[in-house]
Amino acid sequence: MALTLPLIFLLLSHFFFPGVEPTSFIMVNKCEYTVWPGLLSNAGVPPLPTTGFVLQKGEERTINAPASWGGRFWGRTLCSTDTDGKFSCATGDCGSGTLECSGSGATPPATLAEFTLDGSGGLDFYDVSLVDGYNVPMLVVPQGGSGQNCSSTGCVVDLNGSCPSELRVTSVDGVRQSMGCKSACEAFRTPEYCCSGAFGTPDTCKPSSYSLMFKNACPRAYSYAYDDQSSTFTCAKSPNYVITFCPSPNTSQKSSQDQSSDSRPTTPSGTSTSPTGDSRTWSPVDMIYEGALDQSKASPSTSHLSLCGITVTLALAFCRMWSLF
Repeated sequence: MALTLPLIFLLLSHFFFPGVEPTSFIMVNKCEYTVWPGLLSNAGVPPLPTTGFVLQKGEERTINAPASWGGRFWGRTLCSTDTDGKFSCATGDCGSGTLECSGSGATPPATLAEFTLDGSGGLDFYDVSLVDGYNVPMLVVPQGGSGQNCSSTGCVVDLNGSCPSELRVTSVDGVRQSMGCKSACEAFRTPEYCCSGAFGTPDTCKPSSYSLMFKNACPRAYSYAYDDQSSTFTCAKSPNYVITFCPSPNTSQKSSQDQSSDSRPTTPSGTSTSPTGDSRTWSPVDMIYEGALDQSKASPSTSHLSLCGITVTLALAFCRMWSLF
């Protein structure tokens, strides 16, 4: 009997406290080139099992995060190891000198996917940010969550080729191809672009022509520091998340409730053949965003009956197991 009771309590906790379930982040590389994802946990949050790895073209990898985890993901590109064994990347490098970032963040420019799990009100908060610039297309799709604002977000357009010259980061191999696009803050380092000093409030820091360029191309991504209203998304019921590098730009971005059981973005009809944007086939007009709809039709009474049914079932199971002893 001593072994049976813990098993029963574990079963009960599974039904009544689903929030303790880990969240899975499924990272998918649909680029025509290798991406080296980097991972950074927020201050005071335990690190994930890995902080950096390689993701070849067409590969995917699942990372499990505990409840209440917070942090960010990004893609590193054009990485290599020198003769001294030092690992580095042309964009998104974390400066660790190794494949693992080990607590270091991305060097701008880098497209970021940011998460706070089980935050205020028990909701997951997430966004895709271009505040630190852009280096690779990225899409975040929640799987199994709910809520009016539980929807896909990202930047599916290849901005490297259309980046203004004053923001452009180019390769140094003599070809001078664009491989990243800085934010105006990173490029000019002035308070009005960085939302600092006298411009450190939402009332005084307004979107610049550069952040508007990012916003027009990627309407759901953060374009500057106070771009919260249209760029922060929330999900209830602890969903998992698919993070795709180089998703299809003509895949409709619907809420997780509109997705099928396997709703990862379909194979792109056109992708960049390199992270330098030299073979772009994407444009902002290819993006189709559809508003998030909460399609949960269960009424409170229906939910209550469902909960009662679970309770009765568990009680009967408990009694049956008890009688065996």
